[in-house]
Amino acid sequence: MHTIKDFDFKTVADIRFAVNAALSLPTLLTTRFNAKSILLITDKGLIKAGVLDEVLNTLESSGLNVRIFDQVQADPPEGVIRAAGEQAKQVDVVVGIGGGSSMDTAKLAAVLAMDEQALADMYGVDQVVSTRKPLVLIPTTAGTGSEVTPISIVTTGESTKAGVVSPVLYPDVALLDPTLLLGLPAHITAETGIDAMVHAIEAFTSQHKKNPLSDNLAIKALQLLATHLPLSYENGKDLKHRGGTLLGAMLAGQAFANAPVAAVHALAYPLGGIYHMAHGLSNALMLPFVMRFNANAAQTEYAQLALVVNPMLASCPQSEQALGFIEYMEQFCKTLGITKRLRDYGIDQQDLPALAHGAMLQTRLLMNNPRTVTYEDALALYQQAW
Repeated sequence: MHTIKDFDFKTVADIRFAVNAALSLPTLLTTRFNAKSILLITDKGLIKAGVLDEVLNTLESSGLNVRIFDQVQADPPEGVIRAAGEQAKQVDVVVGIGGGSSMDTAKLAAVLAMDEQALADMYGVDQVVSTRKPLVLIPTTAGTGSEVTPISIVTTGESTKAGVVSPVLYPDVALLDPTLLLGLPAHITAETGIDAMVHAIEAFTSQHKKNPLSDNLAIKALQLLATHLPLSYENGKDLKHRGGTLLGAMLAGQAFANAPVAAVHALAYPLGGIYHMAHGLSNALMLPFVMRFNANAAQTEYAQLALVVNPMLASCPQSEQALGFIEYMEQFCKTLGITKRLRDYGIDQQDLPALAHGAMLQTRLLMNNPRTVTYEDALALYQQAW
């Protein structure tokens, strides 16, 4: 038995998973936080699609004073986050409901509402010195796992992003309700679900903070997503499979919050920053190439994950198991309709060096990769994906 390395593990203290969990929100807000007023942070698309109708009706009839901030956009810019923070000053509790961007905005709005620290001073790891308002997060996609991560990603310029990473950003309560995912379109189900799988895979191979708790969470997350995601993609109205993917995404979020992600994410970020490509899609497009690049360095871990998704590989040598896992993930992406390449999204070959330069700035992520990534490596990986 090898010695277990020292590790820290943090997560959200109160996680609730239930069908119609979101309808218990008024009771939670009044009993737990003694709230009279709340700010609901979300995006216009969710409101327009009617996803939040029942939740909003329940809140309205509860007598709570409900403000709605629906200006959230993908990869929220600083202006949106500051505006949400201003609104949050007027209320008792901040509730983020939506995809990763809505939850990321809500986390920072809850901190900015205290007026103790400027957003510009929060970027990086453990830079938040402020307290925050009470915070409840409710995901409507099975992807980012943002409801259980201490991370918010912000767009800071035309094409640059920065992360705020601090335990202050963990919410007081994460509320998981599979019914909120029933209307999710198939392509978003696929892209967000692959994002969650990448979280599990990269947490399991992370170089610095991987630990027995994050490993077990990553394995269970991968198992749930491999089982339920294709069925959720085929039939978005199946509550059981929606629940399975939602739980899988959350467990993957807990895993990578403690054992951080690596090169797949580092190479996906510039695609989102420069081309505004959906985060899950950019991850899916880079995943097979980065996995092949990592194949030797992460052989042991990939072989272990192979047996989670395909126990038939048990009798094969480790190198074949690892390769089998990479091939499984390539096929998995195709099954979910992700078959295109970078060139199909209006990216020119001459743009690839700029992407590679952008990826190399993600040192916070690249340091976790099983194999060192140079600028030349990054450029080669984009060329393969092109």
